Amino acid sequence: MENSYVKFETPEDLQKNILDLVENSYRGGKIRKGTNEVIKSVERGEAKLVVIAEDVTPPEVVYYLPTLCDEKKVPYGFVKSRESLGTRVGISSAASISVVDYGKNEESYKKIVEDLSTLKK
Repeated sequence: MENSYVKFETPEDLQKNILDLVENSYRGGKIRKGTNEVIKSVERGEAKLVVIAEDVTPPEVVYYLPTLCDEKKVPYGFVKSRESLGTRVGISSAASISVVDYGKNEESYKKIVEDLSTLKK
């Protein structure tokens, strides 16, 4: 965890679950790609979950996202790389993504949010 915006270590299995939810939401729900779109979705109260890559350079691009999510009470998690996040939503890389509608993945979503809230304590 070299970047100061990474507030906690997300275990590998939870990262896999998050990426699976992102991909399923991309296919059967609704997501926002790119930091500007993610910020808008959080500020408008549309975001259900925000996913941030740990290898973003410069880190200022996503530095304030965890703080914004905390203020708006939106759960967020981290994944290791922009590429792993981007490929799940049909682009080469993504610094951050917000899940606006998780489609038919409610159980998976609830489990991820529960695991993330446990990690942050």
